[in-house]
Amino acid sequence: MQVLSNVSLQPYNTFGLDTPARYFTAFERLDQLQEALQWPAAQGLPTLVLGGGSNILLTKAFDGLVLKNELKGISVVKEDDEFVYIKAGAGEQWHGFVLHSIAQGLGGLENLSLIPGNVGASPMQNIGAYGVEIKDVFDSLEAWHLQDKTVVTFHHADCAFGYRESVFKQAYKGQFVILSVTFKLRKHPQFHTSYGAINTELEQMGVTELSVQAISQAVINIRSSKLPDPKKIGNAGSFFKNPTVSEMHYKVLKGSFPEVVAYPAGQNAYKLAAGWLIEQCGWKGYREGDAGVHEKQALVLVNYGKASGQDIYRLSTKILQSVQLRFGVLLEREVNII
Repeated sequence: MQVLSNVSLQPYNTFGLDTPARYFTAFERLDQLQEALQWPAAQGLPTLVLGGGSNILLTKAFDGLVLKNELKGISVVKEDDEFVYIKAGAGEQWHGFVLHSIAQGLGGLENLSLIPGNVGASPMQNIGAYGVEIKDVFDSLEAWHLQDKTVVTFHHADCAFGYRESVFKQAYKGQFVILSVTFKLRKHPQFHTSYGAINTELEQMGVTELSVQAISQAVINIRSSKLPDPKKIGNAGSFFKNPTVSEMHYKVLKGSFPEVVAYPAGQNAYKLAAGWLIEQCGWKGYREGDAGVHEKQALVLVNYGKASGQDIYRLSTKILQSVQLRFGVLLEREVNII
């Protein structure tokens, strides 16, 4: 195991923040992870496991050991008449894995195309886009329990999936390292095209017969037109969650702001579009030094070059305060603050 000292995490987070880690190493196998964990434990140092670094905001130097998850491999575990169960290493790039499943003609992941990050983060965040979430295609995962030093299998019911939530962000936060995820993908796809602009994009593409390939490309086109490429402008995708309010609160907002964007979210509840709320407060395209709000999507905070994590965090706090003051709605950060 090679442990490096004083390593910049700039290449390992999609915000492109030049934040140092006191120590850094990577693991490609479980035994390497086990070995790597012994060292900081003996030194009394904290550890941070990084996947694709696509959903974190590094606000300070990490005075411990950063472990880069590079567990790879994609294989078919089993199949039946309806489903193929595919297992992917947590270190696999998410979009690459999506394209792999699409190349096999399997359905379920096409709406989740072009989401940055790695496979291991997908159930942790219950990532979602265009009407589909990980919980819809999830079968199971394997994770290393840091304290018990055992591999634990989590099935769907064990994960407590919610909106951008799972048990790994709540009760078990910091207790497990996800090793692999198994997905349940359809041999005969069921298409989801009603959300967002997918149907419009398919029409513009001249698609006359639906396929997982066509829907994936439509999603890629839409995301590319609206969201900044992290390789060009540092960002972590959607920075805030869409808030849920009571029906009464929604009606009050609707009375004062007739154009408010909202969707039914269960009994007596509505989900508001956080991007709309932020844009109405005048933040879209705002820039404060190298920290800013993207000009095409107010949900996305960006690093134009040399912003620090603290710069972006302070900007997010101002946005939270302004939305709460105007609409009486408290937004919640989707990105993990470290």
